[in-house]
Amino acid sequence: MPSRESLSSEIIEAVAAREGVEPTELPDPLYDSIHTDALDQLFTTVSAQVTFEYLGYQVTVFSTGEVELDPAGDE
Repeated sequence: MPSRESLSSEIIEAVAAREGVEPTELPDPLYDSIHTDALDQLFTTVSAQVTFEYLGYQVTVFSTGEVELDPAGDE
């Protein structure tokens, strides 16, 4: 089975797409919001989900690789 792109890369691409910019144009690196190596490794051993805030979004990442983005603060 081919390996999928890292979850941290998928998050960066999803946020960039939502913002209408290239991933390299995002103002803050993802690692300022979450430990990206730990995130990428987490789902190799467990089935879970992680939610955190990044650039005004509530990011939820599922072990399936799905990434959901919601505006932060909309509770």
